[in-house]
Order: sequence, then C-alpha cells, then structure tokens
Amino acid sequence: MHFECTYCKAVIKNPITPVGLCSCGKPLSVRYEWENSNIGLKVDTNEESLWRYASVLPSVENRVSLGEGFTPLIPISDKLFVKNETVNPTGSFKDRGMSLAISMAKEQQVENICLPSAGNAGISAAAYCKEAGMNCHVFLPESIPKEYLSESKRYSKHVQLKGNTIADAAKEMIQQKQENWFDISTLKEPFRVEGKKTLGYEIAEQLGWKFPDIIVYETGGGTGLIGMWKAFQELKSIGKVSGSLPRMVAAQSTGCAPVVDAFQKLDNKTEFWENSQTKALGLNVPGPIGGYWILRILYESNGIAIDVSENELTILTEEFNTMLKINAGPEAGVVWGAYKKLRNIDWIDGNQSVVLFATGTERCKL
Repeated sequence: MHFECTYCKAVIKNPITPVGLCSCGKPLSVRYEWENSNIGLKVDTNEESLWRYASVLPSVENRVSLGEGFTPLIPISDKLFVKNETVNPTGSFKDRGMSLAISMAKEQQVENICLPSAGNAGISAAAYCKEAGMNCHVFLPESIPKEYLSESKRYSKHVQLKGNTIADAAKEMIQQKQENWFDISTLKEPFRVEGKKTLGYEIAEQLGWKFPDIIVYETGGGTGLIGMWKAFQELKSIGKVSGSLPRMVAAQSTGCAPVVDAFQKLDNKTEFWENSQTKALGLNVPGPIGGYWILRILYESNGIAIDVSENELTILTEEFNTMLKINAGPEAGVVWGAYKKLRNIDWIDGNQSVVLFATGTERCKL
C-alpha cells in the first residue's frame, strides 16, 4: 500500500503517520500493489459486512466494526435499484467510511480525532470512536436539528456548536484544534474513501458481478461517489468485472450546488457556495475539498451534475419513502428528483440499469 496525491500526483511510500493530506494540501488516495494484475478477488462470504472485501482494503489488526455494510439493493424494476444505507448501525452510509478511518487511526496510535459535521458523520464518528476507546471532538452548526445533536452527544462528551453551516463549524474546529487531535474530516485522510468504496464492490456483487449503466448519487463532500468510482476502476483493473464503467451522476439541491455550478461552466474546480441552506443536511457542503476530484470523475465517466429544487424536496422524499417503505432522509429526495429529471430529458432511458441511494435515515421532520 502507498499513497498518491489526487492533485499534484506525488507518490508517497513512507508517509508521516497518521496519514493526512499531501504536502500540497490536497487529498491522498490509497493505492495497492495488486492493482492492474490478475489476482482475482477474494470475497469472504461468511462476513456479512463491508469486511467481506478485506482483501482489497488496508490490512488492519484490530477492526473497529459495528456490522456496517452489505446493505440491501432493492429492485424497483428490473432496471432500477436503490441501495438502502439506512440500515447501517448508526443509520447512514457514513458508517462505512468511519469503520475504516477509525480502524486505521487506532492502528496509527491516534487517541483523539476531530471533525465538523452536518449531521450523520458526527454521529457515526462518535459511535465508532466510542467502540474504539478514542475521544471524538465533534463540531456542529448551531442550525443542527436537536435529533442529530442528541445522537452525537449520546456517543461523545465533546460536542460543540458554531455557525450555520459545516464550513462555520470547521472554522471553529481549526481554532480549537489541539496538536494531538487528528482531523478525520471528509477527504482530510484517505481511509474514509476506502470504506465508502465498498459500496461499489457490493453493487457489482449484488448485480452478479456486473456494473450498472448509471449511478445517481446525492453529493455533498463526495466520498461516496469518489469511493465507488475507485471500486469500479479496481474491479476492472483486476479483471473481475468487464464492460463499460458506469456513468456517474452528482445530484445536489438548489440550496447548495457548487458541483452543479462548476459542471455547468465546464470548470475543473468548485467555487464556495455562499449562503447555502438545504433541508438535505448531508448536502450542505458549500466548499467541498475534493470538488476538483468529483468533477474529474464526472468528466471521465461521461456523467453529469444536476440539481433539484429545494422547494420540491419534501414531496420527493415522501414519494420515495412511500414507494420503498423505508424512512430515508431528504438526501434521498434529491436523488429521486434527479433521476426523474434525467428520465424526462432522456439522459436516462428505460433500457439502462440505474442505481439510486438512500444514504441515511430521516431523523427529523422536514
């Protein structure tokens, strides 16, 4: 295992631990010796969690796991599927990234981690740190609904509120950060992506080791979209899955759409989205550190970024949940609205296989 900068392309084989950002300030990606070889893929079929793919994950002596991953792929039709991440231990897909990131942080002798959160990531990080016996310093915006706050405090004694967005909370964290705190924010370390990439492995396995034609993903910080693209590339490189890679869709709300704005301008980086406000708390990320990485994937995959009206989210979320008989949050309304828009303009046709997502549980009323 070594690391490659996703921006300046520097290769780092003996990093200073714990592993954070590249010296240029951009995110690192984990790379493996087995890539582009015909090693096959060892799947531990006795393991009904993301750890069934341990052979393509970093080696960990003591896993910090609550049973995350290996979630249902629900068919709506023979071509349309929903990956239901609401059944993860703390109710969201964040558990995948946190299991890997906290496991690796513990492996690197970290005792204190910190992160800002718009909701689910803080809850997940706190839960996994509690399981690991580590301190978790969570910084949330003051606008956070009480349901998210109480869940965060359930697992951590170190929860603070500041500002209206995750960006405001992040600024407060930077001011208070102590030397021995390790920043586990989105893409500030490379292992949350490794946990999220198991979404891609699971989808391919659940489809009979085939790629779907299209992935429509509700995109905030982008680790899920980035992780899946990494998984699809790995599966292709080792010869486990053949055929074209999926076209990737980044779905955002009109209340916070920096990726959509940049994509429409054919830009290669995102600009900070001023005065962001959306019911889909997980998508309220006005300045994603990996904006250029997300855009690169959209261009490489012949994908698209599309926004959904904030005013329609309540109805779209209710429609989605009624159809699936689940309790997903408004991020699912964004992905459902994006899918409907893309069908209406024939960017998606009825012959293409499509995977949508329910990334987290609805913890409060819209």
